[in-house]
Amino acid sequence: RDGCWVFCALLVCFADGASDLWLAAHYYVRGQRWWFGLTLLFVLLPSLVVQMLSLRWFVYDFAASTKDSGSGTKDSGPRGCCRLCVWLLQGLIHLLQLGQVWRYLRTLYLGLQSRWQAEHRRRHFYWRMMFESADISMLRLLEAFLKSAPQLVLQLSIMVQQNSIEPLQGLSASASLVSLAWMIASYQKVLRDSREDKMPMSYKGAVVQILWHLFTIAARAIAFALFASVFQLYFGIFIVTHWCIMTFWIIQGETDFCMSKWEEIIYNMVVGIIYIFCWFNVKEGRSRYRMCIYYIITLSENAALTILWFLYYDRKTTSDFNALILVCVVSSSFALGIFFMFIYYCLLHPNGPIFSHRSVGCIFRQEPPPVPGSPVEAVTSPPRSLPRTTGGERDGAPGERDSCVPVFQVRPCAPPAPAARAPRTEGPVIRIDLPRKKYPAWDAHFIDRRLRKTILALEYASPTTPRLQYRTPGAPQEVLEYETTV
Repeated sequence: RDGCWVFCALLVCFADGASDLWLAAHYYVRGQRWWFGLTLLFVLLPSLVVQMLSLRWFVYDFAASTKDSGSGTKDSGPRGCCRLCVWLLQGLIHLLQLGQVWRYLRTLYLGLQSRWQAEHRRRHFYWRMMFESADISMLRLLEAFLKSAPQLVLQLSIMVQQNSIEPLQGLSASASLVSLAWMIASYQKVLRDSREDKMPMSYKGAVVQILWHLFTIAARAIAFALFASVFQLYFGIFIVTHWCIMTFWIIQGETDFCMSKWEEIIYNMVVGIIYIFCWFNVKEGRSRYRMCIYYIITLSENAALTILWFLYYDRKTTSDFNALILVCVVSSSFALGIFFMFIYYCLLHPNGPIFSHRSVGCIFRQEPPPVPGSPVEAVTSPPRSLPRTTGGERDGAPGERDSCVPVFQVRPCAPPAPAARAPRTEGPVIRIDLPRKKYPAWDAHFIDRRLRKTILALEYASPTTPRLQYRTPGAPQEVLEYETTV
């Protein structure tokens, strides 16, 4: 199923880019140079940005791996002309704007190798597959909101102005819409699969999430297109105003993604672009109230934009019946999206029914009594990747959803006496003089590429999996040890 999911994501990526290029060529052949230029601009500019970021990540990873290969690791790594061939091949791939396609194929390859290799090599390929999945999800999410979202609004505006839908226009708009909905759901699924404080998302939940975002983004984009077809200047003012308000709202929420204040502000500005089209959770804790506020604002804006278009649209090109149909499409699409959102949160959310009073985001409200004869710190099931500290450990006080025993925590929040269990000493330990952050987009080891290099190098050099040890705020000494398991 994981392989099929990655393969379908590759098809969505290819369909989105190919349909946009085909439509741009169609506009050029018909002499519609203005539409050709805008369509091609929304294809090439975001693609160049994403390819540069992808190539930069590859340069860092490959340079780090070749440097490590000459410092005593077991794998000698590519040398000489093989290394030059790799540089040329990667340069050509990213020059042809195929960096995402290569990363998808590499993810499939690493996933297959993690199933076919021996035990020690299997762990190594699993780590590399998870790193690659994190990279491609973040790259595709960035590309979706820089390319697919503007492209969708542009093509819908052209359709409204023409008062007709050509097959290529419909194909391009549909591919952009599916790409947006798919990447949001895919990002959330990979995020949950990689984080130990999050329960994994099922494929049923992922499909319902796709439908949720598909219909809400469709309603949003159609409302934008209708308004922009009549009020071009005011539409630009509206977009900038909405972006500023959303960015300020996110900044006031005090997100914790980046290490520095200015990097955090830039990140919040990028998320503000996403908030133009859909909801995107960026803060730990219960998000139902923030999400309700966002969708109330979105519903009000969609209604206002659609009503203003209905009052001032050109009666010569669009009949009253067709205008009424468009208004019904906007309202029904948004209603369907909200319906699937309730289905996801009431039936398919990994933590259980979120809108139930019994849902607290964990398995136990109180710590279960220990079984006689069993160690207090025993882990009932091995974690998928790296466990995380809770908000109480970071802030020094229990948080809203931290009033229970974290399911995947290796040691309890209130550790027993130091003599109860001696700390583990076998295998390599990576000690990090920082507390684990409360809610980054990925775990620290998925963001910090230097830590990736260390983990992969130790996988080669040691027969056991490396362990990570983070500093615990407010404690006189480090009391928590974290073990990576695959």
